[in-house]
Amino acid sequence: MNVAFVTGASRGIGAACAIALARAGFDVALAARTEKEGAGVLEGDLLGNRSDVAIEGSLESVGSVIESFGRRALKVVMDVSDLESVDAAVDRVHSEWGRIDVVVNVAHYRGPGYDGPLLGTPLDVVERTLVGDVLAPLLILQKTVPGMLERGTGTVVNMSSYVAAQNPPAPAGRGGWGLAYAVGKGGFDRIAGVLEAEVGDRGITVYNVEPGLTAYGERLTIQRENYPWADVNEPGPIGEAVAWLVTHPEEAATLRGKRIHLPKIARDIGAA
Repeated sequence: MNVAFVTGASRGIGAACAIALARAGFDVALAARTEKEGAGVLEGDLLGNRSDVAIEGSLESVGSVIESFGRRALKVVMDVSDLESVDAAVDRVHSEWGRIDVVVNVAHYRGPGYDGPLLGTPLDVVERTLVGDVLAPLLILQKTVPGMLERGTGTVVNMSSYVAAQNPPAPAGRGGWGLAYAVGKGGFDRIAGVLEAEVGDRGITVYNVEPGLTAYGERLTIQRENYPWADVNEPGPIGEAVAWLVTHPEEAATLRGKRIHLPKIARDIGAA
């Protein structure tokens, strides 16, 4: 049975990707920080504008959904800001399931200050962001791509963002996005194209995707109020679009090497 390894899988886009891949027939290794429901926290900012708040989602809850489809779910606690944790997570999947056929890199560093402005962001926050957003996915790929090459097949999906290529419409906290987040996503955005050039002719399919403006729960209403001119997507169709890319490589061949706008894929396949 083919195995997908999805990071950031406890909620939001990562959870949606994991669930959609399970529906498509994959066993899914779920990696994230939050193991049990009720333990998730959205960290406050360093400027005192936002306090820590509890958020829904966990590996346990997503794993239960996947198992309800008759697929296996391996719940792996992992923090992308801790490379030892990342290393151990991939090793555990290889040890228990023996292979990883699909990697979906969704997780990025989320901690105090990651969404702040230049003058409110200590360099150690930028450093943690670069570890979580660039070094962690690189480590995952260094540990999983060799197995794909040995088998002559595999798929990598990197969840980028339009912030990697666009300037914000306003400062952070007033409709824009944080410096560290943009820098981290900018570095991450370059990985897929380079990897495609290196291994794309050896049976490995690499996609660089972006979900547009996506939110869920209470944040969905808030984001639609904040950005009335934009389409705010829910995670479910984004996950379905990722699963379609993974399972339809021939139809999606022309999208390789590009930054793929997932909402369009979702609409095209009837998921939106």
